[in-house]
Amino acid sequence: MFILIFEQLVKMFLILLLAFLCYRIGLVTQEGNKSVSNLLLMVVNPVLIITVYQTEYRPELVRSLLLSFAAAAAAHILGIILSTVLIRPKSGDDYCIERFCAMYSNCGFIGIPLLGSVLGDTGIFFLTAYMVMFNLFSWTHGIILMEKRLSLKNLREGFLSPMVLSTILAVVLFFLKIRIPAVLLDSMNYIADMNTPLAMMVAGFSVAQADIGKMCRNLHIYFNSAIKLVILPLCTVPMLMLLRLPTDVSMTVLIAAACPTATLGTMMAIRYRQNYTYASEMFALSTILSLITLPVMVFIGELAL
Repeated sequence: MFILIFEQLVKMFLILLLAFLCYRIGLVTQEGNKSVSNLLLMVVNPVLIITVYQTEYRPELVRSLLLSFAAAAAAHILGIILSTVLIRPKSGDDYCIERFCAMYSNCGFIGIPLLGSVLGDTGIFFLTAYMVMFNLFSWTHGIILMEKRLSLKNLREGFLSPMVLSTILAVVLFFLKIRIPAVLLDSMNYIADMNTPLAMMVAGFSVAQADIGKMCRNLHIYFNSAIKLVILPLCTVPMLMLLRLPTDVSMTVLIAAACPTATLGTMMAIRYRQNYTYASEMFALSTILSLITLPVMVFIGELAL
């Protein structure tokens, strides 16, 4: 499992590097970055959520899926507590971005191909529960972080976002055993397949606008990455041990929690006019560091869970 995860991370980093080069040579502009980001957020991600739930309904999977929902919710609550305690407002104006990037993981863009290569379709199915919680928390708590205030308008926007609505639709279709016609589902699968490469390219475009030398010298980014890649996963392990979940469910939640900073942080920062360059720097550095930390966390999980 260690080697499989490492290889998958390298593949995704190469896509990010390609996008970085495309932006640096002028093939893609900032407006193009925003357009691709919106396409990913509003179209590709929602379609992906629906397609992964178009699987055969099996009663034995439902219990494990419900346990996955509970564990994923607990993991996100743990992330909120840790990021709030460890990252204080006095750290600077960008503390909201730091908190967002410290607790929200790239569970979809990186988690799906990782779990697909390690646990197969079952792992991806359980991962959808984590993605549901990710969407609910990031489009509510995450928006509050980005806006730095509680706003009923923003919460309404979050609950009515394409991601949340598509998640609700996907769950309803699954439990009602409603299958999308094959021709339409095949077309949706083509769109869903764009998820990982587009996400890596959005991150690469954004990183290309950053000062790489400055990023590597920024101790705040290393501290934030340590919270995301080491502290949060290590705290997740004993929580999963206490819950006594099936091994596949526990490993799915651990891998999702140990993934690097969410690409959504960069896209949210663009959407809500925050420091998206800083968000992309945290994403880039945490992704590089996860080449080491993620396989290690999985190794620890295999021993403990």
